[in-house]
Amino acid sequence: MPMVFEWDANKAKSNLRKHGVLFEDAVLVFDDPRHLSRQERYENGEYRWQTLGLVHGIVVILVAHSVRFESGFEVIRIISARKADRKERNRYEHG
Repeated sequence: MPMVFEWDANKAKSNLRKHGVLFEDAVLVFDDPRHLSRQERYENGEYRWQTLGLVHGIVVILVAHSVRFESGFEVIRIISARKADRKERNRYEHG
């Protein structure tokens, strides 16, 4: 199923200031064949996920997002993105 991405423009600006990660780069974690996703919690009527993946072949990013299915597409709404911490990088590296 094809994926499409969406996000709030103001949240993207805030995320860039706070974490130094562009949402346009964050979506690349889903291109990583080794990315790891897990359901984190249910909030505001939707399931929230965290996905770890390698971006540009050099940095592991953690992306918080929601997923919905609409008109044959998997719609991924990016909520936040940041560089993974040591524990998260270890989880990514050891699957």
